[in-house]
Amino acid sequence: GALYPFGYGLSYTTFAYTDLAISPEKQGVQGEITVSCKVKNTGKRAGDEVVQLYLRDEVSSVTTYTKVLRGFERITQEAGEEQTVHFLLTPQDLGLWNRDMKFVVEPGTFKVMIGASSTDIRLTGHFAIHE
Repeated sequence: GALYPFGYGLSYTTFAYTDLAISPEKQGVQGEITVSCKVKNTGKRAGDEVVQLYLRDEVSSVTTYTKVLRGFERITQEAGEEQTVHFLLTPQDLGLWNRDMKFVVEPGTFKVMIGASSTDIRLTGHFAIHE
C-alpha cells in the first residue's frame, strides 16, 4: 500500500468532527446539495486542518471510483475553537460520463464521506438523486 494516504498531514493538535448535515437528502438531477459539519480543535495548541469531502456513487451505469474528492477546506483554529465547514455539491460534482460519452447526473444514492485524509474518514452520510 501507499506510505501515506491522499490528504495525509501532520499536526501538533487534534480535531473532532461532528454534526454532519446534508440538505436536501433528496434532490433532482439539476439540483444542488449542501453538506456541512462541525470541526473542533480538541488539542492544547492552535493548528490547521484540511477538511476533505469525498463522494461515492453507490449505483451507476458505468464503473466509477469508490472515493472521489469533491471538496476541501483548510481551516485554522485556536485550542478549543469550533466552526462549521460548508460544502456545495453541484451537478458537475455528481455527474459522470455514461456509455454514450455524455456527461450526465444519474438518479441513485450517493455516499458522503468527510475526514482528514482519504483513509481517515470521520463522518458518513447519504443522499439520493431522482429524476
